[in-house]
This record gives sequence, C-alpha cells and structure tokens, in this order.
Amino acid sequence: METKEIDLNQIRVSELNTRKDLAAGTEDASVADMANSIREKGLLNPVMVRMAPDGLYEVVAGQRRVLACRQLGMASIPAVVRDDLSDADAVVVSLIENVHRADMNPMDKARAYQAIYAKHGSVQLVAKETGVHQSTVRRYLRFVDLAPSIQERITTSGGFASAETYSVLAKTFPADQQEEVLEQIQEFSAPTQQWIIKESGEDLDKIPELVERAAAEASNTRLCSEGLCFAMPSELKNRVKLELAAEEANETNN
Repeated sequence: METKEIDLNQIRVSELNTRKDLAAGTEDASVADMANSIREKGLLNPVMVRMAPDGLYEVVAGQRRVLACRQLGMASIPAVVRDDLSDADAVVVSLIENVHRADMNPMDKARAYQAIYAKHGSVQLVAKETGVHQSTVRRYLRFVDLAPSIQERITTSGGFASAETYSVLAKTFPADQQEEVLEQIQEFSAPTQQWIIKESGEDLDKIPELVERAAAEASNTRLCSEGLCFAMPSELKNRVKLELAAEEANETNN
C-alpha cells in the first residue's frame, strides 16, 4: 500500500463504490461546494484506489473528491493505492467510508449492506465489519425487500422515523401490497403508521379498520377536555400525543 500522485485521467469511479446517488444529501454540500472547499483549503485527505485489470485505477473511497478535483481542472490527485482488495473488500471499504454519513442515500446503504451480507451470510459479521449495530443492519437489509417504486421514495431527508416505517412495512407486507398500505396510512405520523402496520398482523384487510380507529381516537383526543380520557392502547395513546404535539408546534411556528 502506497500513497502517490495519480493522473486524474487514469482514475475512474468503481462500479463497486457504494455511493450511487451523488445528489443525496446535497442540499447543504454539493460536489461544487466540495470543489470550492478544495480550492480554498486544498485536498485534506487522499482518495483510495485500486488497480483495475485494464491498467487504470478505480476509486474505492473518495469519488466526490475526484469529481470535485476534476471540476477544478486539476491534473492529478494524491491517492492511497491498495493492491490487496477483492471486490467484496472494496464494497466494505466504500461502505465504511460512507455509512456513518447522513448524506448517503439509504438505498445505497441498503444495497451495500446486502453485498456484505451475501459475503458473510451473517448480520452479526456485517455489524462487526462495518461498526454498525445489528438492528441498524437489519433495518437497511429490509429496504431491499421494498417494492421498487417505494425504494425510489426513500431519501436522506426522511429521517429515522420514516426509515423505521419503511423497515416495518417491508418486514410485514410483501412488495405487491406495500403501495396499498402506504396509500391508506400516509396521512398519519410515522409512529402511528408503524403502529397500524404492526397491529394489522400482516393482514391487509385490517388496515382500513385500524386507520379509522387511529383517526377517530386522534379526533376524540382533541374533544376531550381532560386530556386522553378514553380507553385506547397505551402505545397508540402515546403516539397520538406525539402527533398532536408535533402539529401544535407546527401551528405555533407558522
């Protein structure tokens, strides 16, 4: 392993790089922003590459830095050259560089975890190799079971609660029923959505009844002068409280 200056024309982005969606999370920091930072402060960290069979170099970690340097018209870039990486190892390295960053598209993470899982066949080993908790790995692995149309909706802006809803949905319903479930529960907050999905017992026919129940109980809550004074499951009661508090906060801010 060595670090050296490499001609940017000799570098290409590896197909094994886990960050496919470069637009994800760029509301605050795009490749152009990175280029401006490099222009002002220089490139603080070298990229990581490996030699490809055709003699070129593949970026394993740092593709946005490569693209930013190209925007600046730089001729070369400092790079750590790894000659010991298999395809599976390259995926792991790329994921480890990106996995703790909020700006990586969740589906890119999911597919990367899936690739590592295919190598090890164990969630525990994936968690150990990436330094991520097993429950987080399982959540992302479930995204792969979502309908393609739903996968396209998962973004960095949804946050943890939204991601958990998608995970519960994938765990509970097959892909051909997921769109119908989401359509029926879309008006509720993420916690209430998750309650409805879990309470359904994997039965699509129960969703309408649960939706009516959640809506009615939320409405009754607003009419009850003494607070949540009617009978309802404590878990749902707490979720309704959170939903009402969020709505009140939004009304106050607006």
